[in-house]
Amino acid sequence: MSGEIYMASSAALAYEKRLEVVANNLANVNTAGFKRDEVSFQAYLSSSPGQVPAGQPSYPDSNAGPAFWIAYQSRTDFTPGPLKQTGNLFDVALNGKGFFSAESPEGTVYTRRGNFTLNAEGVLVTQEGWPVQSEGGEIRVEGRSRVPGQPSFGVGEDGTVRVNGRIAGRLRVDDVPAESLVKTGRGYFKTAGEGGSPLETVSIAQGFLEMSNVEAVQSMVEMIEILRGYESYQRMIRTVDEVNSKSINEVGRSS
Repeated sequence: MSGEIYMASSAALAYEKRLEVVANNLANVNTAGFKRDEVSFQAYLSSSPGQVPAGQPSYPDSNAGPAFWIAYQSRTDFTPGPLKQTGNLFDVALNGKGFFSAESPEGTVYTRRGNFTLNAEGVLVTQEGWPVQSEGGEIRVEGRSRVPGQPSFGVGEDGTVRVNGRIAGRLRVDDVPAESLVKTGRGYFKTAGEGGSPLETVSIAQGFLEMSNVEAVQSMVEMIEILRGYESYQRMIRTVDEVNSKSINEVGRSS
């Protein structure tokens, strides 16, 4: 493969990966607690074999000659999303930093997605059925209110859960370093290292949900920009290929 085609195909691949990320962001524009991803890439161009520009990572092979590489990097934007009022007693949203903690079959997970519910045993759980954690473990909602089948359930601004006026626990909200969080899907994260530490001061709004921090218009504009860039590199590949074919044919006739 010629250097020009390799350079163009590498850049096209970078645009393709960006498109996948932006498309996934856009697909989750209405997903509660979703955090958008961003992709960046850097091009490395060597002017002569074996020489690496200052401040650039080393090439895999110093004898490879002039070549072009793309370095990909993905990060999650943890900017808070807008709050949406739902009126559901079991919907809660965080104002400020922190993550709710839940116990999944694979261990502790963290999320900003607060659309909780009750399971058959009266335990406060996520939509997947994972127990939401308090400072003392699971939160069990027992007792009935004056409305048959509806417990009097309340969550204070500090995360204290009350059922019929009785304290049932306090939602555990952990402070977790963003750089240690790894996406596991559906708005959940796990830590690559140690877990988070409980926040002493929190601000929670009952009857609200934090929505996705994806801006639909911005994402669509970015998608159009990516598609145009991808098409330009496709045209470059075709042009270089046509030039190379023409050169080969002309050389063949002259001999």
